[in-house]
Amino acid sequence: MSSIDTEKVVRDRYSDAANARTPSLCCPIEYNTEYLKAIPKEIIERDYGCGDPSRHVRAGETVLDLGSGGGKICFIAAQVVGAAGKVIGVDLNDEMLDLARRSQPAVAKAIGFDNVSFRKGKIQDLAVDRDEIEQHLADNPVTDELGLRQLEQFLDAIRKERPMIADESVDVVVSNCVLNLVDADEKELLFDEILRVLRPGGRAVISDIVADEPVPESMQADPELWSGCISGAFERSAFMDAFEQAGFVDVRLEELQSEPWQTVDGIAFRSATVIAYRPSLATDGEELMEQTQEFLQTPAASIQSVYRGPFKHVVDDEGRMYTRGETCTDALSHAAQREAIADQFVTYGADTDDLSVARPMTLPVSGEGCCGGGNC
Repeated sequence: MSSIDTEKVVRDRYSDAANARTPSLCCPIEYNTEYLKAIPKEIIERDYGCGDPSRHVRAGETVLDLGSGGGKICFIAAQVVGAAGKVIGVDLNDEMLDLARRSQPAVAKAIGFDNVSFRKGKIQDLAVDRDEIEQHLADNPVTDELGLRQLEQFLDAIRKERPMIADESVDVVVSNCVLNLVDADEKELLFDEILRVLRPGGRAVISDIVADEPVPESMQADPELWSGCISGAFERSAFMDAFEQAGFVDVRLEELQSEPWQTVDGIAFRSATVIAYRPSLATDGEELMEQTQEFLQTPAASIQSVYRGPFKHVVDDEGRMYTRGETCTDALSHAAQREAIADQFVTYGADTDDLSVARPMTLPVSGEGCCGGGNC
């Protein structure tokens, strides 16, 4: 737990950064120049990040950008998802939100459609729209205990009836060098919120700064280092563990900077991009049975999978083991066809005559059965 007001030091530093470029807040990143053409220069100049999670966005998706800042990643993602998709940016900084919102009409005109919205909120509390709270307080100032109770009731109603970001409403959550800015005591809530808003099978694509070893408390108490994306950084393996602990599966270190971005007190800090998936497969026994019966009635049920190697055995996050070269014929073995690991397998059967590259699918599995209990 840090001894500083992390929210205040971050707000103050990024408010200044919204008005004038602050080079120390970002790593050099190459973006697709075709997408940058539609984005105002001031957005590009005042963008602070350490990766490009928009590379992993697809046409037609609903995208949520945590800590959207001036909106650069949102405006890139808007072009990738197209008019059929949707992009939501969430940020708590008024100056950054103003920068993004006033640029939105120009971007919409340049690309021919407007599919972006910017919301004011904490990324570790995606249920509450802070603009709505501010309007409520303006209309209903809290001057006594009764007013406080009314505010609490208002907040409770928002969370239950009209959350800013609804449960299971997003295909992909992206973030660019922001998670490290969240107070250590609230980071667990942050990962829980990401999981909550993702649809089953949805994914998180997070670019952030990671440390080669745990950051000592003395550094965490330095406001300059915290707001500079240093003190709040996860140790690399702990960053990946945080996804697993929240309930994500198929967690993968997609990118890791070869040379440190900064080295402070002998600790190397690098940019990293992690991709993790919300489980799409049933875990409840009755639900699993229903999904399995439905799956077995489809042509895809006859597809068989073979793990390519090079490892003799691999075990996924849910305990299923795959053996190099062995064919799994049980319907439950089609867990191998899920998006995150499909390229590790070859398939045959159904409409294929020969071994071929696996096709991503979403299919019901359990921890038992072929490749899980040794029945291959």
